[in-house]
Amino acid sequence: MQAGMFYAFASYVLWGMFPLYFKALQDIPPVDIVMHRMLWSFLFLVVVLAYRKQWAWIGTVLRRPYVLAGFAASALLLAINWVTYVWACNNDHIVDASLGYFVSPLVSVGLGFVFLGERPRFIQWLSILIAASTVIWLTWQTGHPPWISLALAVSFGGYGLLRKTASLGALPGLALETALVLPLTLAYLALSTFHGENSFMAASTTSRWLLAAAGPITSIPLLLFAAGARRIPLSLLGLLQYITPTIQLLLGVWLYNEQLDGAKLIGFTVIWSALALYSAEGLWRNWPSIRRQPDPVI
Repeated sequence: MQAGMFYAFASYVLWGMFPLYFKALQDIPPVDIVMHRMLWSFLFLVVVLAYRKQWAWIGTVLRRPYVLAGFAASALLLAINWVTYVWACNNDHIVDASLGYFVSPLVSVGLGFVFLGERPRFIQWLSILIAASTVIWLTWQTGHPPWISLALAVSFGGYGLLRKTASLGALPGLALETALVLPLTLAYLALSTFHGENSFMAASTTSRWLLAAAGPITSIPLLLFAAGARRIPLSLLGLLQYITPTIQLLLGVWLYNEQLDGAKLIGFTVIWSALALYSAEGLWRNWPSIRRQPDPVI
């Protein structure tokens, strides 16, 4: 339990700092950034697997097609989340992205109820109802649903669910996800090069190094998250998730001067209240039982 809490906490802090990284890559299109994240993450993970001589899982995966299908789904959700988030960061929507990750913990609670048989208590249901009502109210106030926030919340909540129920550990699981996307990544990069639109070649030296560093920068928080997801209940995982959007929100407002006023400020305040209510109840109820959970190996 303690290891799982540490892994999840560390991953959320690192993710919260991601706007700093993506803002430094504003000269690179979001899709290109995601493709390079996939490529360099795959290469980084292969090196780690080779160092650990951890290859036995490949035979297991090849004998179980349903495992490949599950990780193909999680890789798709991961790609959707990445493209949406990178686009939001580089188009001055960091605050909207943070709202998505504020809503995501409550999405995780709902997914845990539907797919894992977890039974939210009254306070948890009340928190979900408050957050859902706030999203509806924001939609009415702005004239359109908060698409960025909803896309990030649903894709990341779904990814957390799939990784919690996955049959592979954090390291081989992420390696498999990036391997499944690798053919698409290579085809995209080859096609862009053929048309003279390879953003890596046209980028500055600094941007090239930052793209190459996407391997460890991307993989380390995901490994921490996947390891944490396998060690603690999905409801507790959801409780910790608001660390990331809090850091993102502070960066968006204080560092990048994005606006947080009017209806959006009211909406954030209500969702913060729902999360505070949910967090207090969750810590009080869950702590004694989840301490007794075994600590699996990455």
